[in-house]
Amino acid sequence: MTTNIHEKKNLNVNTMPLQNRLSQLTATKSSLRSLSSEQKNKVLRNLDHQLTKRTQDILIANQQDVESYKISPHFQKAFLDRLILTPERIRQMQESLQVVASMTDPVGKVFDSKTLPNGLRLSRVRSPLGVIFLIFEARPNVITDAFALAFKAGNALILKGGKESNKTSQIIYQLIEETLKEENLNPHLFWGLTETPTESTREISDFLIRQNKFIDVLIPRGGDKLIEYVSQNSNIPIIKNDRGLCHIYVHGEADLKMALKILDNGKTQRPSVCNSVETVLVDESVAADFLPDMHRELSAKVVDFFACEKTLSLLAGKSGLHKTDLKSFDTEYLDLKLNVKIVKNIDEALEHIERHGSHHSEAIITANKKSAQYFLSKVDAAAVYWNASTRFTDGGQFGMGAEIGISTQKLHVRGPVGLEALTSLRWIVEGDGQIR
Repeated sequence: MTTNIHEKKNLNVNTMPLQNRLSQLTATKSSLRSLSSEQKNKVLRNLDHQLTKRTQDILIANQQDVESYKISPHFQKAFLDRLILTPERIRQMQESLQVVASMTDPVGKVFDSKTLPNGLRLSRVRSPLGVIFLIFEARPNVITDAFALAFKAGNALILKGGKESNKTSQIIYQLIEETLKEENLNPHLFWGLTETPTESTREISDFLIRQNKFIDVLIPRGGDKLIEYVSQNSNIPIIKNDRGLCHIYVHGEADLKMALKILDNGKTQRPSVCNSVETVLVDESVAADFLPDMHRELSAKVVDFFACEKTLSLLAGKSGLHKTDLKSFDTEYLDLKLNVKIVKNIDEALEHIERHGSHHSEAIITANKKSAQYFLSKVDAAAVYWNASTRFTDGGQFGMGAEIGISTQKLHVRGPVGLEALTSLRWIVEGDGQIR
């Protein structure tokens, strides 16, 4: 049972230090607004340098987190993949820092302007959101991406990761704070929360998600339970980064070799992430040609198939087949598991996606432009693809440098949450003594 945000909740933590820290964060907002792009970029490049120097320390801490998680009663294979850092993944974190540093600063950017008949000059300009609180699960690479984007967009940031990445997070948080101090900036503009032997960050989070006086935007990035809990218990505006549950629809006029290549990439390249494919829908006109090849290709990569009755009949006697149940098409596996359903036509495919999808990323594979345009215009998702893998729904892949998550909501931002999404538009009005 969740707690109503208006009820007082008994906490085992001392809230006074938390309120003091929030006050310090709030006080940094104005100083962040006035930072030059050069100052911000210098911090990001310095942090990139710090990651190079401390790569080995980060990897050792991460290995400790990984070994602890392997013996956890809550162990999940997909979760483990998201927790692991490698030298290559740290290099990718550094590349994101470099790209964000090279991007145009959105703060102060003029969106549009006009002069009214009375002579008032109006401009809409991009402005920081303020203080952002991001709660994320498992993936420690999120830390540097989130900091880079929030900081470059002029926002103070609170980060709270899952306890599974505690040791890794502590080192990266420390590097951020040291980098800010080296650049003579107030370290209180960043606050990284980790577990301690005497304090639970869950209780601290329960307190923080109700502090709309100090925190401007809350971003939960994780599974269904986290999203639901935060949505029901917070009084802070939320940018929701929901689950994936992405689909690929193989149309009757698809290039089947292309379709198989895209499906293979979408399911097996990295199954533990939200833009991987969970369900393939196949037109009945091409099912007999496509599905045996799909089974041969993906079963070689140890994919299990949760199939409809028609698919089971078509692939009878083959390995790794399971009958779908009521939960199958609503399950985000984040694993080498794939739902398979034969559909009559494009409208049945769209109907299925509308019923079971999460509005994240959906794809159609077809050579027919008219059918593609019909699908793209009808399907309701943050990112929609024609003849391409859903694995591209990513801030880095979209040329945004990094992302703070993939928003599946429709207000403020939808899709990868990048630099501009961490700002809002405000009006600047210049006059010559006009009165109303």
